[in-house]
Amino acid sequence: MANQLKGPESGPEMAAFDIGSSRPSLNDLVVARLRDAILEGAFEPGERLVEKRLAELFQVSRNPIREALRILSAEGIIEISPRKGARVPNPSAEEVRELIVLRAEIEGICARFAVQHCDTGTREILKKLQADCKSAKRANDLDTLRELNLRFHDIVADAGNNRYLTEILAGLRKRTAWLFTRVFDSRVLSTWKDHEKILAAILAGDEDKAARLASQHVLTIGDELLSSMAQDD
Repeated sequence: MANQLKGPESGPEMAAFDIGSSRPSLNDLVVARLRDAILEGAFEPGERLVEKRLAELFQVSRNPIREALRILSAEGIIEISPRKGARVPNPSAEEVRELIVLRAEIEGICARFAVQHCDTGTREILKKLQADCKSAKRANDLDTLRELNLRFHDIVADAGNNRYLTEILAGLRKRTAWLFTRVFDSRVLSTWKDHEKILAAILAGDEDKAARLASQHVLTIGDELLSSMAQDD
């Protein structure tokens, strides 16, 4: 989808999403599709999200578009201001750094909690994730590996068995996911290597190591992202 969709101001070559007949869950579909498009980099940082153009793109009225923009604003994925309207955020390097440092700390806590609550059922889930990732790597199946890498954080968060931490982390990931996509595709294999080490530490019951590796993993990606942003400037 992201390869076809360039943004609401890009011109007539954009592919339309025929979801206007998907009621009664139309609003949810619009939110999900627009969220995915933004997280996958279909819109440029700072790009305006014009209701009329989005309504044409998704082949719906402007009401579900307006509701979707409101929800995505609450999630921190887009920004809405009275004068400029809705747009994809274009944070400064300092703002990105602050988000990365916070997410790194939270991911470390999440990994620590996963060790503390690693019961038999959780261990089986983590071991299956390990096996699936190794299988995808041997087959050079980067699409599956990419999907499993994304699932990794949810699995570790669930293993921590703390609903409040999971909620906080979910919100923070939504705010940073669209940023991390800028470097994610180029480091699928190295991301798995980091995840593999974190999983091994969790299964070994070493909460200090698991927390340290989880935090460092996010900081490393953050450094690459900041370098990428500096090059773009």
